[in-house]
Amino acid sequence: MMEVHGEVWTLKEFFCYPNEYIYWSIQIVMYPFMTGLVAGAFVLSSLYHVFGVKQLKNIARFSLVFSFALLPVAMMPLMLHLQQPLRGIHVMMTPHFTSAIAAFGIVFSTYGMIVASELWFVYRPHFVATALELKGTSDRGLVDTCRYLLFSALTLGSYDISEQALEKDEKAVGFLAGIGIPVACFLHGYAGFIFGSVKANALWMTPLMPVIFICSAVVSGIALCIITYIVTMEIRKFLSRRMSTLGLPSYEELQSAEIEEVKLTSRYLVMFLIAAITLELLDLIFRGYTAVKSWDILREVIYQKDFYKIFVMQYGMGNLLPFILFKLPGLTVRRAALGACLMLFGVFMMRWNVVIGGQAFSSSFAGFMEYALPIIPHNLETVKEGLVGAVAVIITPYVLFYFINKVMPVFKFKGSH
Repeated sequence: MMEVHGEVWTLKEFFCYPNEYIYWSIQIVMYPFMTGLVAGAFVLSSLYHVFGVKQLKNIARFSLVFSFALLPVAMMPLMLHLQQPLRGIHVMMTPHFTSAIAAFGIVFSTYGMIVASELWFVYRPHFVATALELKGTSDRGLVDTCRYLLFSALTLGSYDISEQALEKDEKAVGFLAGIGIPVACFLHGYAGFIFGSVKANALWMTPLMPVIFICSAVVSGIALCIITYIVTMEIRKFLSRRMSTLGLPSYEELQSAEIEEVKLTSRYLVMFLIAAITLELLDLIFRGYTAVKSWDILREVIYQKDFYKIFVMQYGMGNLLPFILFKLPGLTVRRAALGACLMLFGVFMMRWNVVIGGQAFSSSFAGFMEYALPIIPHNLETVKEGLVGAVAVIITPYVLFYFINKVMPVFKFKGSH
């Protein structure tokens, strides 16, 4: 007998209908989590390009490239979750506004074009300089020939790197970043819209859901950029100590730059964290005050069944503890890294409590369901919808970032942007 989708990881308690299961698993938790990272990383880059926070120049370029690496992974959880993943391309090829998921194709494509265009204007001087340098090399090997062809193609025939041309590029970057902020917010806000518009689910149906998702998305994106930036800077500091011939800045220069940028970025991170917590608590208080018909079962889920996940793991470890770590005087890089990791965990738990918690109670309002994450897979479905699939989604953007960094170097690049 063929297993029903969701049966293998659903545990039932009390009275649940026979056809009820946890259909949306870890990949649907990862989906809003990854799209949130994309939006948050882009907002961080825009603090420099749009709002002119000059001290964030290096981390802004870093977060823009990292956002581009995260972008293709936004669809990956959906592809792994679909029973017929080959149909997923229809969202991109035939986008329309008759459904929230179908509108994803328009938003995703628009955002992808904006980020790609912004990166081209930022890195155009690098493409031109590299192409001209390789062109002047007389004894090019196969690798250098391939690099020459790649960078020549990336210039798009525009070799003008005069001061006037670079000024126009900078204006274009500012314009694209300005447009990109609402598009990035809409990219993630619509994920909250999908949940908030499900009338059949009492936990999800709230007009605040898209706004809550956007604020927590910015928190998670900035937190991930801080962690990744710290790790890469620590590697550079290690290399500068061991191999001074690489042309890297000195250890002291790297350390001071790292501390300065991390401290300033942390201020914006805490600001968005306060906004996210305020909205989430406002939503919780509003639900308790209005006490609609479904509040009895919701209260049991929130304050009893998922109390540890919501109030200890999400609000305690993921919000309150990192807030204290960031606000204590004398912020260090290690403390900032720990606080950012805890914030990422808090946002992930928020996604988990929304997606899994929203399916935790039966439509009968008399039973509960629990999601048992498949740790050790025993078939293809438990590979995709279990720990292995979630880890694959997390690792993929770092692999993409490594290769993108070869073409658009984050730290070695010297330009006007």
